[in-house]
Amino acid sequence: MFRKKRYELNEQTLAYELHRTPLATRFSRGFVLFLFSVAAFACYYLLFTQYFGLEAPKTILLKQKYVELNSKYELLERKFGQSNQALEELQMRDNNIYRPIFGMEELSQDVREAGFGGVNRYAHLEMVSNSPALLDAVKRMDVIYKKAFVQSRSYDEVGLLAKRADEMAQCVPAIPPVALDNARLSSLFGYRKDPFSGALRMHQGIDLSGNKGEPIYAAGNGTVVEVRSSFFGYGREIVVDHGFGYKTRYAHLQKMLVKVGDVVERGEQIATMGNTGKSKGVHLHYEVIYRDRRVNPLNYYNQDIKGDEYMAMVRPRVNGEHTSVI
Repeated sequence: MFRKKRYELNEQTLAYELHRTPLATRFSRGFVLFLFSVAAFACYYLLFTQYFGLEAPKTILLKQKYVELNSKYELLERKFGQSNQALEELQMRDNNIYRPIFGMEELSQDVREAGFGGVNRYAHLEMVSNSPALLDAVKRMDVIYKKAFVQSRSYDEVGLLAKRADEMAQCVPAIPPVALDNARLSSLFGYRKDPFSGALRMHQGIDLSGNKGEPIYAAGNGTVVEVRSSFFGYGREIVVDHGFGYKTRYAHLQKMLVKVGDVVERGEQIATMGNTGKSKGVHLHYEVIYRDRRVNPLNYYNQDIKGDEYMAMVRPRVNGEHTSVI
Protein backbone atom coordinates (compact mmCIF):
# COMPACT_ATOMS: atom_id res chain seq x y z
CA MET A 1 0.00 0.00 0.00
CA PHE A 2 1.11 3.58 -0.68
CA ARG A 3 1.75 5.81 2.25
CA LYS A 4 -1.09 8.33 2.66
CA LYS A 5 -0.01 11.85 1.72
CA ARG A 6 -0.78 14.72 4.07
CA TYR A 7 -1.72 18.22 2.88
CA GLU A 8 -1.84 21.46 4.89
CA LEU A 9 -3.46 24.89 4.15
CA ASN A 10 -1.02 27.64 3.36
CA GLU A 11 -2.64 30.72 4.91
CA GLN A 12 -0.65 33.10 2.77
CA THR A 13 -1.46 31.52 -0.59
CA LEU A 14 -4.77 29.99 0.60
CA ALA A 15 -3.71 26.79 -1.16
CA TYR A 16 -3.25 23.27 0.11
CA GLU A 17 0.37 22.15 -0.05
CA LEU A 18 1.98 18.75 0.51
CA HIS A 19 3.28 18.48 4.08
CA ARG A 20 6.97 17.53 4.40
CA THR A 21 8.38 16.32 7.75
CA PRO A 22 11.75 17.91 8.57
CA LEU A 23 14.82 15.60 8.30
CA ALA A 24 15.80 16.18 11.92
CA THR A 25 12.34 15.16 13.05
CA ARG A 26 12.40 12.02 10.93
CA PHE A 27 15.88 11.08 12.26
CA SER A 28 14.86 11.60 15.87
CA ARG A 29 11.75 9.49 15.40
CA GLY A 30 13.85 6.71 13.78
CA PHE A 31 16.39 6.79 16.58
CA VAL A 32 13.65 6.59 19.18
CA LEU A 33 12.18 3.62 17.32
CA PHE A 34 15.61 1.95 17.25
CA LEU A 35 16.07 2.41 20.98
CA PHE A 36 12.61 1.06 21.59
CA SER A 37 13.42 -2.02 19.47
CA VAL A 38 16.67 -2.66 21.38
CA ALA A 39 14.84 -2.29 24.68
CA ALA A 40 12.10 -4.60 23.52
CA PHE A 41 14.66 -7.21 22.38
CA ALA A 42 16.50 -6.96 25.70
CA CYS A 43 13.28 -7.41 27.62
CA TYR A 44 12.35 -10.36 25.42
CA TYR A 45 15.77 -11.94 25.88
CA LEU A 46 15.69 -11.49 29.66
CA LEU A 47 12.18 -12.90 29.91
CA PHE A 48 13.10 -15.76 27.58
CA THR A 49 16.29 -16.75 29.37
CA GLN A 50 15.96 -15.56 32.96
CA TYR A 51 12.27 -15.67 33.78
CA PHE A 52 11.18 -18.66 31.71
CA GLY A 53 14.58 -20.43 32.00
CA LEU A 54 14.82 -21.06 28.26
CA GLU A 55 17.96 -20.88 26.08
CA ALA A 56 18.69 -18.77 23.09
CA PRO A 57 18.60 -20.57 19.71
CA LYS A 58 22.31 -19.91 19.17
CA THR A 59 23.14 -21.36 22.57
CA ILE A 60 21.09 -24.44 21.74
CA LEU A 61 22.97 -24.89 18.45
CA LEU A 62 26.34 -24.48 20.19
CA LYS A 63 25.41 -27.03 22.84
CA GLN A 64 24.31 -29.49 20.18
CA LYS A 65 27.63 -28.99 18.39
CA TYR A 66 29.49 -29.50 21.65
CA VAL A 67 27.65 -32.76 22.37
CA GLU A 68 28.45 -33.98 18.85
CA LEU A 69 32.13 -33.07 19.09
CA ASN A 70 32.40 -34.53 22.59
CA SER A 71 30.94 -37.83 21.37
CA LYS A 72 33.49 -37.93 18.55
CA TYR A 73 36.30 -37.13 21.00
CA GLU A 74 35.22 -39.92 23.37
CA LEU A 75 35.12 -42.34 20.44
CA LEU A 76 38.61 -41.22 19.43
CA GLU A 77 39.78 -41.69 23.03
CA ARG A 78 38.49 -45.27 23.03
CA LYS A 79 40.21 -45.98 19.72
CA PHE A 80 43.46 -44.53 21.05
CA GLY A 81 43.20 -46.75 24.12
CA GLN A 82 42.42 -49.86 22.09
CA SER A 83 45.25 -49.18 19.62
CA ASN A 84 47.75 -48.55 22.40
CA GLN A 85 46.70 -51.71 24.25
CA ALA A 86 47.01 -53.77 21.05
CA LEU A 87 50.49 -52.36 20.44
CA GLU A 88 51.58 -53.13 24.00
CA GLU A 89 50.41 -56.74 23.58
CA LEU A 90 52.34 -57.01 20.31
CA GLN A 91 55.44 -55.58 21.99
CA MET A 92 55.16 -58.06 24.85
CA ARG A 93 54.83 -61.05 22.51
CA ASP A 94 57.64 -59.72 20.35
CA ASN A 95 60.04 -59.36 23.30
CA ASN A 96 59.02 -62.53 25.15
CA ILE A 97 58.28 -64.96 22.31
CA TYR A 98 59.25 -64.02 18.77
CA ARG A 99 62.68 -62.44 19.27
CA PRO A 100 63.96 -64.99 21.85
CA ILE A 101 63.06 -67.86 19.49
CA PHE A 102 65.71 -66.62 17.07
CA GLY A 103 68.21 -65.56 19.73
CA MET A 104 67.47 -61.86 19.26
CA GLU A 105 67.70 -59.43 22.15
CA GLU A 106 64.48 -57.79 23.24
CA LEU A 107 63.91 -54.18 22.26
CA SER A 108 64.16 -51.97 25.33
CA GLN A 109 61.51 -49.40 26.14
CA ASP A 110 64.03 -46.67 25.38
CA VAL A 111 64.39 -48.00 21.83
CA ARG A 112 60.65 -48.38 21.36
CA GLU A 113 60.02 -44.83 22.59
CA ALA A 114 62.98 -43.16 20.85
CA GLY A 115 62.02 -39.84 19.28
CA PHE A 116 58.84 -39.26 21.31
CA GLY A 117 58.18 -35.71 22.44
CA GLY A 118 61.26 -33.54 22.38
CA VAL A 119 61.77 -29.84 22.98
CA ASN A 120 59.59 -27.62 20.76
CA ARG A 121 58.46 -30.65 18.76
CA TYR A 122 54.89 -29.37 18.78
CA ALA A 123 55.71 -25.68 19.08
CA HIS A 124 54.43 -24.91 15.57
CA LEU A 125 51.10 -26.58 16.38
CA GLU A 126 50.80 -24.73 19.68
CA MET A 127 51.21 -21.45 17.81
CA VAL A 128 48.24 -22.06 15.51
CA SER A 129 45.95 -23.92 17.90
CA ASN A 130 44.66 -22.99 21.33
CA SER A 131 42.87 -26.31 21.84
CA PRO A 132 44.55 -28.52 24.49
CA ALA A 133 42.38 -31.47 23.39
CA LEU A 134 43.60 -31.18 19.79
CA LEU A 135 47.24 -30.96 20.88
CA ASP A 136 46.81 -33.98 23.14
CA ALA A 137 45.20 -35.99 20.33
CA VAL A 138 48.01 -35.12 17.91
CA LYS A 139 50.69 -36.08 20.43
CA ARG A 140 49.04 -39.39 21.24
CA MET A 141 48.57 -40.21 17.57
CA ASP A 142 52.25 -39.41 16.99
CA VAL A 143 53.26 -41.80 19.79
CA ILE A 144 51.09 -44.62 18.44
CA TYR A 145 52.42 -44.09 14.91
CA LYS A 146 56.04 -44.32 16.08
CA LYS A 147 55.35 -47.39 18.24
CA ALA A 148 53.74 -49.09 15.25
CA PHE A 149 56.70 -48.17 13.04
CA VAL A 150 59.26 -49.61 15.51
CA GLN A 151 57.15 -52.76 15.91
CA SER A 152 56.90 -53.14 12.14
CA ARG A 153 60.70 -52.93 11.79
CA SER A 154 61.11 -55.54 14.54
CA TYR A 155 58.74 -57.91 12.73
CA ASP A 156 60.70 -57.35 9.53
CA GLU A 157 63.86 -58.54 11.34
CA VAL A 158 62.07 -61.54 12.86
CA GLY A 159 60.51 -62.40 9.49
CA LEU A 160 63.89 -62.33 7.76
CA LEU A 161 65.35 -64.71 10.33
CA ALA A 162 62.28 -66.94 10.17
CA LYS A 163 62.86 -67.44 6.43
CA ARG A 164 66.40 -68.57 7.24
CA ALA A 165 65.48 -70.60 10.32
CA ASP A 166 66.96 -73.88 9.06
CA GLU A 167 70.24 -72.21 8.21
CA MET A 168 70.27 -70.36 11.50
CA ALA A 169 69.64 -73.54 13.49
CA GLN A 170 72.93 -74.92 12.19
CA CYS A 171 74.84 -71.70 12.83
CA VAL A 172 73.87 -70.94 16.43
CA PRO A 173 76.67 -72.20 18.75
CA ALA A 174 74.50 -74.92 20.26
CA ILE A 175 76.95 -77.70 21.23
CA PRO A 176 79.81 -77.74 23.75
CA PRO A 177 83.20 -76.98 22.14
CA VAL A 178 84.79 -79.91 23.94
CA ALA A 179 83.62 -83.34 25.12
CA LEU A 180 82.28 -82.68 28.62
CA ASP A 181 83.27 -86.21 29.70
CA ASN A 182 86.89 -85.15 29.31
CA ALA A 183 86.66 -81.59 30.64
CA ARG A 184 85.34 -79.78 33.66
CA LEU A 185 83.90 -76.31 34.03
CA SER A 186 86.61 -74.45 35.97
CA SER A 187 85.48 -70.82 35.64
CA LEU A 188 82.11 -69.24 34.98
CA PHE A 189 81.02 -66.22 32.98
CA GLY A 190 80.93 -63.02 35.04
CA TYR A 191 83.00 -61.19 37.61
CA ARG A 192 85.76 -63.16 39.35
CA LYS A 193 89.16 -62.68 40.95
CA ASP A 194 91.88 -62.49 38.34
CA PRO A 195 94.10 -65.62 38.83
CA PHE A 196 97.23 -63.47 38.36
CA SER A 197 96.47 -60.13 40.05
CA GLY A 198 93.67 -61.13 42.43
CA ALA A 199 91.67 -58.07 41.32
CA LEU A 200 87.97 -58.40 40.59
CA ARG A 201 87.55 -58.50 36.80
CA MET A 202 84.89 -59.44 34.29
CA HIS A 203 85.46 -62.90 32.82
CA GLN A 204 84.04 -62.66 29.29
CA GLY A 205 83.60 -66.40 28.73
CA ILE A 206 83.88 -69.77 30.48
CA ASP A 207 86.92 -71.96 31.13
CA LEU A 208 86.84 -75.71 30.45
CA SER A 209 89.85 -77.54 31.89
CA GLY A 210 91.13 -80.83 30.51
CA ASN A 211 94.15 -82.64 29.13
CA LYS A 212 96.59 -81.10 26.71
CA GLY A 213 95.69 -82.08 23.16
CA GLU A 214 91.98 -82.57 23.91
CA PRO A 215 90.03 -81.95 20.64
CA ILE A 216 88.23 -78.59 20.31
CA TYR A 217 85.19 -78.46 18.01
CA ALA A 218 83.31 -75.67 16.24
CA ALA A 219 80.07 -75.01 18.11
CA GLY A 220 78.18 -74.14 14.92
CA ASN A 221 78.53 -73.66 11.18
CA GLY A 222 80.58 -70.62 10.24
CA THR A 223 83.66 -69.06 8.72
CA VAL A 224 87.01 -68.68 10.45
CA VAL A 225 87.73 -64.95 10.66
CA GLU A 226 90.68 -64.84 13.08
CA VAL A 227 93.64 -67.16 13.70
CA ARG A 228 96.36 -65.57 15.80
CA SER A 229 99.11 -66.32 18.32
CA SER A 230 100.57 -64.19 21.12
CA PHE A 231 102.72 -64.75 24.17
CA PHE A 232 100.21 -62.94 26.36
CA GLY A 233 96.44 -62.58 26.51
CA TYR A 234 94.57 -65.32 24.67
CA GLY A 235 97.72 -67.04 23.37
CA ARG A 236 96.72 -69.09 20.36
CA GLU A 237 93.13 -68.31 19.48
CA ILE A 238 90.52 -68.86 16.78
CA VAL A 239 87.40 -66.77 16.13
CA VAL A 240 84.55 -68.19 14.05
CA ASP A 241 81.82 -65.98 12.58
CA HIS A 242 78.56 -67.94 12.48
CA GLY A 243 76.43 -65.21 10.92
CA PHE A 244 73.13 -63.99 12.37
CA GLY A 245 75.15 -61.84 14.79
CA TYR A 246 77.01 -64.77 16.43
CA LYS A 247 80.75 -65.34 16.85
CA THR A 248 82.71 -67.75 19.05
CA ARG A 249 86.26 -67.50 20.39
CA TYR A 250 88.46 -70.48 21.31
CA ALA A 251 91.61 -69.44 23.23
CA HIS A 252 94.79 -70.77 24.94
CA LEU A 253 94.99 -73.48 22.25
CA GLN A 254 97.83 -75.95 21.71
CA LYS A 255 97.36 -76.47 17.96
CA MET A 256 95.19 -74.58 15.49
CA LEU A 257 93.95 -76.79 12.65
CA VAL A 258 92.19 -74.16 10.50
CA LYS A 259 93.14 -70.90 8.79
CA VAL A 260 91.36 -67.64 8.09
CA GLY A 261 88.67 -68.08 5.44
CA ASP A 262 88.02 -71.77 6.15
CA VAL A 263 84.34 -72.70 6.24
CA VAL A 264 83.66 -75.05 9.16
CA GLU A 265 80.65 -77.09 10.17
CA ARG A 266 79.21 -77.73 13.59
CA GLY A 267 81.20 -80.49 15.30
CA GLU A 268 84.25 -80.11 13.06
CA GLN A 269 87.53 -80.22 14.99
CA ILE A 270 89.38 -76.92 14.70
CA ALA A 271 92.06 -77.10 17.43
CA THR A 272 93.42 -78.89 20.48
CA MET A 273 93.40 -77.73 24.10
CA GLY A 274 96.56 -76.08 25.40
CA ASN A 275 98.10 -73.66 27.87
CA THR A 276 99.31 -70.75 25.75
CA GLY A 277 99.15 -67.03 26.50
CA LYS A 278 98.10 -65.73 29.90
CA SER A 279 97.16 -69.07 31.40
CA LYS A 280 97.96 -71.02 34.57
CA GLY A 281 96.93 -74.44 33.33
CA VAL A 282 95.64 -76.46 30.40
CA HIS A 283 92.17 -75.25 29.55
CA LEU A 284 89.94 -73.80 26.85
CA HIS A 285 88.70 -70.25 27.22
CA TYR A 286 85.42 -70.19 25.26
CA GLU A 287 83.38 -67.10 24.40
CA VAL A 288 80.05 -66.54 22.67
CA ILE A 289 79.72 -63.07 21.14
CA TYR A 290 76.31 -61.86 20.04
CA ARG A 291 76.12 -58.58 18.15
CA ASP A 292 79.56 -57.56 19.43
CA ARG A 293 78.61 -58.24 23.06
CA ARG A 294 79.86 -61.15 25.14
CA VAL A 295 77.08 -63.36 26.48
CA ASN A 296 77.07 -66.39 28.76
CA PRO A 297 78.00 -69.50 26.70
CA LEU A 298 76.16 -71.76 29.15
CA ASN A 299 72.88 -70.32 27.88
CA TYR A 300 73.56 -71.75 24.44
CA TYR A 301 74.44 -75.41 24.85
CA ASN A 302 73.00 -78.38 26.72
CA GLN A 303 75.40 -79.40 29.48
CA ASP A 304 73.90 -82.88 29.55
CA ILE A 305 75.17 -83.77 26.04
CA LYS A 306 77.91 -86.29 26.79
CA GLY A 307 79.29 -89.68 25.80
CA ASP A 308 78.14 -91.34 22.61
CA GLU A 309 75.48 -88.67 22.02
CA TYR A 310 78.14 -85.97 21.84
CA MET A 311 80.64 -88.06 19.86
CA ALA A 312 77.95 -88.74 17.26
CA MET A 313 77.76 -85.00 16.64
CA VAL A 314 81.48 -84.27 16.17
CA ARG A 315 84.25 -85.17 13.74
CA PRO A 316 87.68 -85.60 15.36
CA ARG A 317 90.81 -85.50 13.19
CA VAL A 318 92.97 -88.59 12.74
CA ASN A 319 96.35 -87.96 11.06
CA GLY A 320 95.16 -84.56 9.97
CA GLU A 321 91.89 -85.79 8.40
CA HIS A 322 88.38 -85.73 9.79
CA THR A 323 86.84 -89.09 10.62
CA SER A 324 83.45 -89.74 9.07
CA VAL A 325 80.39 -90.02 11.27
CA ILE A 326 77.96 -92.80 10.45
